[in-house]
Amino acid sequence: MSARLFALDSLQTFDELEHSALGVAESLRERGVTPSTRVMLKAGNSAAYVTTLLALMHVGASIVLVDQQENAAETQRVCNQAGVKISLVDEDAPLVTDGPHTLLYELLVAGASQATRDPELRVGPWCELPDGLIMYSSGSTGVPKGVVKNGGRFLKNLQRNADQVGHHSGDVLMPMLPFSHQYGLSMVLIAWLVRCSLVVAPYRRIDRALRMAGQCGVTVTDGTPSTYQSILNIVKRNPRYGLDLAGVRMFCSGAAPLGSTLSEDYVAWFGLPLLDSYGSTELGNLAFATPENPVGCGRALPGHELRILDDEGHPLPAGQTGEIVMYCPDMMAGYLAADGSLEPAEQGWRHTGDFGYLDENDNLFVVGRKFAVHRKGHTLYPEIIEHKVTEALCPVKIIALPDERRGCQLAFFVEDPLGHDGRHWRTRIAEVLPEFERPDRIRVVERFPLNRNGKPDKKRMTELALAESTTSPKAG
Repeated sequence: MSARLFALDSLQTFDELEHSALGVAESLRERGVTPSTRVMLKAGNSAAYVTTLLALMHVGASIVLVDQQENAAETQRVCNQAGVKISLVDEDAPLVTDGPHTLLYELLVAGASQATRDPELRVGPWCELPDGLIMYSSGSTGVPKGVVKNGGRFLKNLQRNADQVGHHSGDVLMPMLPFSHQYGLSMVLIAWLVRCSLVVAPYRRIDRALRMAGQCGVTVTDGTPSTYQSILNIVKRNPRYGLDLAGVRMFCSGAAPLGSTLSEDYVAWFGLPLLDSYGSTELGNLAFATPENPVGCGRALPGHELRILDDEGHPLPAGQTGEIVMYCPDMMAGYLAADGSLEPAEQGWRHTGDFGYLDENDNLFVVGRKFAVHRKGHTLYPEIIEHKVTEALCPVKIIALPDERRGCQLAFFVEDPLGHDGRHWRTRIAEVLPEFERPDRIRVVERFPLNRNGKPDKKRMTELALAESTTSPKAG
C-alpha cells in the first residue's frame, strides 16, 4: 500500500500530497515568494500544514516556524528580527499586526487551480540554504532564540534518525506533538523521507488520537512523557482504548526526561517499553533507544560521537555523571542575530549543558541540566536532585528561590495524582536525600503545568513558588 496522510478531514496518498504542494508552490510564487524569501509558517497541525511545508521547501524559501499559540507581540518580534516578508497562518492563530499574511486554506484553494510548472517535488535548492529553517527554542530559561539550520543537514539528521530507529515504508507514524518544533517536525519529514504513512492526530485530545490510531493502523507513536502518562490514565479508566494501540510496535518518547516507572508501566500494560531519546533544537536528534536496544536513550546516531566530561574537561568512565559533550555533524548553522543575519556557531564538538552518564555499552542516560545553585555552603544541581527523587519515589521538579542568608531555598513540586499531603512527602523525601538537599517548601500537584511543547513548565512553577513565598513561610 502506498504511503498515505491521514487527517480528521482528509485522506490522501503522498503522491497526491506532493501534487497539491506543487500547486501551492505556484500560488506562493504569485505572492512574491522566491528562493531565500523569509516566510513565517504559524499554524496548527493539519494536512494543510504538511502541504504548505513541502511547498515552501520546493520553492526554496527560508522557513520561519512559529508555534500556533504564540502571542501576537512575540510573533511580531520574531517577524521583525527574521525579516519575514510574508506570513502563512491559521485563522485562529494570534496574528501579527504588520506585514502581509495569508490563511492556509486560502493558499490551498488557490493552489488547487494552478497549472504547475514542475513535474515533481524537488528540495535541492532548499537543502543548499544556510537558513533553510529557522526554529525558536522553547525559551524555558529566557527569551527564545532563533536557531538557524541548513535544510540539507536537517534532512540528513532525520535520515540517520530513521535508519537507527528502524522506520520503514510499512510504518504508520502518529506524532502527538506540535509540528512547529524539532520533535514533531522531525516525524513529519521522516514519514516523507521514508515514504511511510503519517497520521495528523488531535494530540490535545488524546482520547480522539487513540481512536485514530486504531482506525489508521498506527505502528509507531511519538510523544512526551506527559502525553504517555495521559494515555496510560485513559487506558486504565477504559481498557477498550488500549485495543486501539494493538498494532503499535514502538512507543517513542522525547522532549523531556523519562522516568523508569512510566516505561515499566508500559511493559506491564502493552508488553512494550517506552523508547527514550535525546536531542535539541540546536544540535538535532542525537541518540535513540530502539526495540533491539531499549536502554536509556540508546546510543548516539551514526556519524555522531558522545563523551561524558568532568568539570575539568576529563573523560569519565561508565556509570559516572558529568556533562554530555557531543560531536554533531548535523548541528545548526548558528543563531539569528538581532538584524536577521546569521551568527555562525562553532562546528564539531559541543557542550550540551546537560548532565548524564554512559553505561558499559555506550548507552546514554540523561540526568538533567547542568545548572548549579549554592545553598548552606554546598553546590547543588537541582535536576540531579530531581532525578534521585523521581527514580526513588515520584516525579519532582525543583525551583530554586533566592535567599540572602542561605544562598537559596528549594521549592519542590511533587506530582501525585493520589493527593498525599506535603508532610507525607517531606518524610519520604528525607529518606532519599541528605539534609542539605531537602526541600524548604513542598507543593503537591496532580499534574505539573506544561508548556506548549508538553514539557513541565518551570516558568509557571517559578511564578507559583515566588507567589507562595510571599504569602507563607513554608508549604508542606
